[in-house]
Amino acid sequence: MAQDPDELTPDPGDVDASHNLDLITLYDSTTVDAEIESDIIRGILDANGIPSVLCTSPYPPLGFQVKVPRAFLADAERVIAEAQAAGPAAAEEAEAATEGGK
Repeated sequence: MAQDPDELTPDPGDVDASHNLDLITLYDSTTVDAEIESDIIRGILDANGIPSVLCTSPYPPLGFQVKVPRAFLADAERVIAEAQAAGPAAAEEAEAATEGGK
């Protein structure tokens, strides 16, 4: 189906030109387990409704980065700190709750 060209052109009033959506690096690592850590961080952010972007390099030594919009940085840091403070016990409790109390 052909689309109306007006649908493809955003209304200038609808575009957020502020720096609130600039991507800020929340996590950056070149360690062996950087991929796993970045996936865990993104999972925590997704579970809390915080948008994120995973940046990787085709060259493994350059590592992984998780970036969030500037407007979400404080919330992202807070939920990551809460998850770290809760530790593995909270993860096991959450897993048990999703399994129906097995």
